[in-house]
Amino acid sequence: MLQNPSVRNWLGGIVPAWTLLDQPSFDALRIPLTPRGGAIRLAVDLSREEIDQSAVARNALVLLNSAAAGRGLKLTATGNMLRSVVAEMRDLFTWPGFDKTEAFQFNKVINEPDFLPLHFVRHVVETAGLVRKRKGYLKITSSGRQVLEDRARQALQPLLFHVALWGIDLGYFGRGLHDDWPQRDIGVLLWSLSIAANDWESPERLTRLCTIPVNGVLEAQWDTGTMAMEARILRPLWWFGLLEYRREEIPGRRFAALHFFRKTPLFDRFLSFNVKLEPTTAHRH
Repeated sequence: MLQNPSVRNWLGGIVPAWTLLDQPSFDALRIPLTPRGGAIRLAVDLSREEIDQSAVARNALVLLNSAAAGRGLKLTATGNMLRSVVAEMRDLFTWPGFDKTEAFQFNKVINEPDFLPLHFVRHVVETAGLVRKRKGYLKITSSGRQVLEDRARQALQPLLFHVALWGIDLGYFGRGLHDDWPQRDIGVLLWSLSIAANDWESPERLTRLCTIPVNGVLEAQWDTGTMAMEARILRPLWWFGLLEYRREEIPGRRFAALHFFRKTPLFDRFLSFNVKLEPTTAHRH
């Protein structure tokens, strides 16, 4: 692959991090995550402070507590939460990079899909089986009630992370670009980020360091690969507290900015890998 002229041109001299892996480790990282372990392990002993660093887990607890009260959260005929419920969640949710005042300044009423953090968390929590729709309400399940207990709360971050990265199509955030790429290789991506994102890096560089390019990415007129990588992978990892984000304004360009990401300490605390590197410096061809 690395000798393909299109690939070499797209990489621009960057050598992908995954070329350091031996073949069995590379293959193992492409296998979906299982509870029995494998090439990737998720920590299940996070402290309250560490759980709070994850906006997804933190706000999932807000949603679960609300769904556990009374009859639950009232739904519309289409299955979304009532606007009054959305308004309540808007006041309770805190989300990195989401300015509620700016986002809703032109909206007199807010539907659930308009409030992306709530819509995303609800989808992940529901897919994880912690809440369910019943008789016009979103109600907490027995599994959800267990999560609200201190002893079971440590499992929340790994459960939601597993569901979001391996069980849900995040193409919604990338506007459908390139089907399920690069999420299909999430294991390889996560390992590559573990060694490539120690310092601030641009999405463009991280895309080339961490993804396995496909024809649609190589042949695109614009750098849609980076757009998909940032929308589907980097920003969700930011929401899970595993990456931090920095924005730099570009002088003279009012609506343009540079974006940078790097690992947080939680990344290496939460994710561990059982892989081996190639014994030589030769790259995979």
